[in-house]
Amino acid sequence: MNLDAIPLFAMLKGRLGYLGDREKVLSENIANASTPGYAPRDLKAFGFQAAMDQQPGGPTVMANGVASTAATGMTQTQAQHMPMVSRRSSAHGAKVLNGQNDSETTLDGNAVVLEEQMVKMTEARMDYDAAITFYQRSLGLLRTAAKAPGK
Repeated sequence: MNLDAIPLFAMLKGRLGYLGDREKVLSENIANASTPGYAPRDLKAFGFQAAMDQQPGGPTVMANGVASTAATGMTQTQAQHMPMVSRRSSAHGAKVLNGQNDSETTLDGNAVVLEEQMVKMTEARMDYDAAITFYQRSLGLLRTAAKAPGK
């Protein structure tokens, strides 16, 4: 069984990949805290729409004036509904944002503030742990559903 065929697991896999990449970028910032001229980097936030666009069926499409996504089954059936807009994004919304100065820049041009980077690293780790827990519980639920009755 391929768990990537289940949208929930595919989205969780993308989220875990994004958080792993973000931890790498933040650890590079911490490692370069004393490098002259270094500006901290971060990843663009993981976007829900980007994850939806990754699902089978792809992004929003228009047919006969009705917007829908094959993967989610969402459809704009009446003109009074909010219009559905296609928003293409990169794989799991992860784009490195360069030269993002935090709050301080030293005389040698280094803009890394260790306290801010450590807070971001802690947030990324907590998000990663939460996603892993959700993944494990979803897998347990899938195992329970696959068991023979009474066992």
